[in-house]
Amino acid sequence: MKTLLDLPRLDADPASPFPASSEALAAPNGLLAWGGDLQPRRLLNAYAHGIFPWYSEGQPLLWWSPAPRCVIYPDRVHLSRRTARRYNSGVFELTADQAFEQVIEKCAAPRQDDAGTWITEEMLAAYTKLHQMGYAHSIEVWHESELAGGIYGLSLGAVFFGESMFSHRTDASKVALVALCDELVSRSMKLLDCQVSNPHLMRMGAVEISRAAFETFLPGSQTIRPGGSWSPGFKPRMRWAHRPGSR
Repeated sequence: MKTLLDLPRLDADPASPFPASSEALAAPNGLLAWGGDLQPRRLLNAYAHGIFPWYSEGQPLLWWSPAPRCVIYPDRVHLSRRTARRYNSGVFELTADQAFEQVIEKCAAPRQDDAGTWITEEMLAAYTKLHQMGYAHSIEVWHESELAGGIYGLSLGAVFFGESMFSHRTDASKVALVALCDELVSRSMKLLDCQVSNPHLMRMGAVEISRAAFETFLPGSQTIRPGGSWSPGFKPRMRWAHRPGSR
């Protein structure tokens, strides 16, 4: 059985390949490699193969491919009756790619009693660069002209790789997530990657699938071109109907 001592270190060349995902550790779940950098070429190659960075300040750069994988099929997202009412009330305004840096900065801010964050300054700069290149996108939720919630991630092929979301008002992050799923459906995208499960995501329709099943959706080594800003064509639905099976 492989241990942390066997973990491969990535080559300094950002174009160098990652280890096969099958080599990821079982404990901690999905830890695959360490080292390297957050250059756009390496990050895009990582996500195209279902691998993502996750580490805290002071740790080496760690790369993960957990199994099972938590995902949401965009056309199956759930919204509770309460949140649907809040969505339909018009209290929130929705935009896309209008405040990416604000969204990621608010996602990086400490929450409640947690004094730390895994979104380091290095990661903030790296994903902002991917946004400028047209690969990373955000959905913003506004209340009375103030940013109340949001979500951001990367769009590659048929998959949106969700990174983080935040909420400063009740249900704002849920509204951001369902608006994102609606946008993915409009773009014929097949999957929202949530990485690892939690009760909040599972209540909204997330499921766990095997690594092998997840990887069938990935672009792999195919050339993926940036899609540009989502802002011009973003048209969020005015009303959201409660779906059977959600609470």
